[in-house]
Amino acid sequence: MNEEQPTYSLLEQINDPEDLRKIPVKQLPQVCKELRNDIIREVSRNPGHFGSSLGTVELTVALHYVFHTPEDLIIWDVGHQAYGHKILTGRREAFATNRQFKGIRPFPSPEESIYDTFACGHASNSISAALGMAVAAQLKGEEGKHVVAVIGDGSMSGGLAFEGLNNASSMPNDLLIILNDNNMSIDNSVGGMKHYLLNLTTTTSYNQLRYKVARAMEKIGMLNDERRKMFIRLGNSLKSIAANQQNVFEGMNIRYFGPIDGHNVEEIIRVLNNIKDMKGPKLLHLHTKKGKGFKPAEEDPAFWHATSKFNPETGERIPENTDNLPPKYQDVFGETLVELAKQNDKIVGITPAMLQGTSLSKLKEVFPERTFDVGIAEGHAVTFSGGLAKEGMQPFCAIYSSFLQRAYDHIVHDVAYLNLPVVFCIDRAGIVGEDGPTHHGMLDMAALRPIPNLTIASPINEVELRHLMYTGQLPNKGPFVIRYPRGRGIYTDWHQPMEELPVGKGKKLKEGKDIAVITIGPIGNVAVEAIVKAEKDKGLSIAHYDLRFLKPIDTEMLDEIGKKFHRVVTVEDGILNGGMGSAVLEYMSNHDYTPTVKRIGIPDSFIEHGTPEDLYHLCGMDEEGIYKTLMSI
Repeated sequence: MNEEQPTYSLLEQINDPEDLRKIPVKQLPQVCKELRNDIIREVSRNPGHFGSSLGTVELTVALHYVFHTPEDLIIWDVGHQAYGHKILTGRREAFATNRQFKGIRPFPSPEESIYDTFACGHASNSISAALGMAVAAQLKGEEGKHVVAVIGDGSMSGGLAFEGLNNASSMPNDLLIILNDNNMSIDNSVGGMKHYLLNLTTTTSYNQLRYKVARAMEKIGMLNDERRKMFIRLGNSLKSIAANQQNVFEGMNIRYFGPIDGHNVEEIIRVLNNIKDMKGPKLLHLHTKKGKGFKPAEEDPAFWHATSKFNPETGERIPENTDNLPPKYQDVFGETLVELAKQNDKIVGITPAMLQGTSLSKLKEVFPERTFDVGIAEGHAVTFSGGLAKEGMQPFCAIYSSFLQRAYDHIVHDVAYLNLPVVFCIDRAGIVGEDGPTHHGMLDMAALRPIPNLTIASPINEVELRHLMYTGQLPNKGPFVIRYPRGRGIYTDWHQPMEELPVGKGKKLKEGKDIAVITIGPIGNVAVEAIVKAEKDKGLSIAHYDLRFLKPIDTEMLDEIGKKFHRVVTVEDGILNGGMGSAVLEYMSNHDYTPTVKRIGIPDSFIEHGTPEDLYHLCGMDEEGIYKTLMSI
């Protein structure tokens, strides 16, 4: 691989969008080429999300060229598509540190840059946030301030996007929504008539005439708010008839323009200049190609959504040496689910747009008719699972921990309240690493623990994951939560026969008389090493208990600990407030046990990004941190 630093004649002149706006329009295709090459080069060496940002290069350049950022506001819907935005807004040199510990953040964040207007780690929030900003600008009298929401078609499947659209259509605002459509087809291609209408409806003369007619009708009392909506609906209907197309946006009184080629930067700039000052909500629809400009990513955009290191010339992945390594938890889940589905024909798999990430794709390969990817719609995934369970199916709902929190009410109202047998397989629980604070699965135990009817468990290893999955699908188990981390387990011989585990019962891993360590989940394996070292260095006798079930909690185990030990350390890969350690303290207090309890876990803060090793050390949750606590208690 050639490591020589390339020369970017135009990109190197751009330190902020003001520099970009000095470049002639005719040279912007070259800027786009250099920007795309820079993204490819940097991500090949420092992996991250990939295909989406390649698809938005021309749009990114056009947005910062037309709008006077940061005074004008661009709200990105998920930061997967915003690498070009970072590079153009003063972070070109720092982009090499993207997602690294103490480097720039994995997603745009207002804490990092004035150009990053809102949090965008989770999908579908851009329209609602941008509408709030647009209304705020009106209330503050900031005339001429533009607010733009950039949303991908995948994010449009999220319910919040439609809530935002509905509200935008029913209140005064000048919001511009850009639909970056790289997959789904909202409109059929109808040839020349569509292009004719686009050119007509986006020209300055057309819109000046439209504005003058509207003003004249207002003066003679013919145009109030209700009639304005009626005329918009009439105009949209006539346009739909002429173009032989319909879409949901015009049905909501949001002016629609497009679709246009999202990789023609000069055309995007022309259209944006023509529509940016129009009054009322409007939507520009762009067709783009995910992975544009990098052939392997264009041919397999799902595979290249995020990437490991690769050769930027050939696209060849630089393989990780996985010989004799334990499997990833997600793969154990995927293969175990296939085994269970072969035994139980009522098992179905559901995921919100995480088919590959959760390894539910393994079930789809064998039982496609029993596998459902519902798109970015976590609430729907949970309630859909509840409906399946209500009618006798056995759903396994596979979802990332930080995305599960988007469906909290659905868990409460549509599953737990009815005591339905849905198995929630919560992937990426705990510290996840480079994706940072919006993706750490730190809240699930504390959030789910108060909900009645739930069983909540976390396996200490991948063999126990199999046992818990088997247990959860047995009759009369009700809603059953299994949380497990990103990354690998500890066994290479994990494929062992499954067995039922007694619900609400943990396991004593080691006897001891001085200190009791209580752990839940795979972090218990880290505690094992710290216990060995503390016993050796200080001559302590330390007992180790694997709680296994957060709910129902093992009361016999806690009674034993409360009666026998004066010093207790709890270790969990989750937020301390309300988590496993809190449950232990509550039990001790309620039953008049008075040990000194030290809790190890994620503190009351949003944890930054970095490798899991860096972040465990930061939180005092690694072997060293647990050892220090054991030595100090």
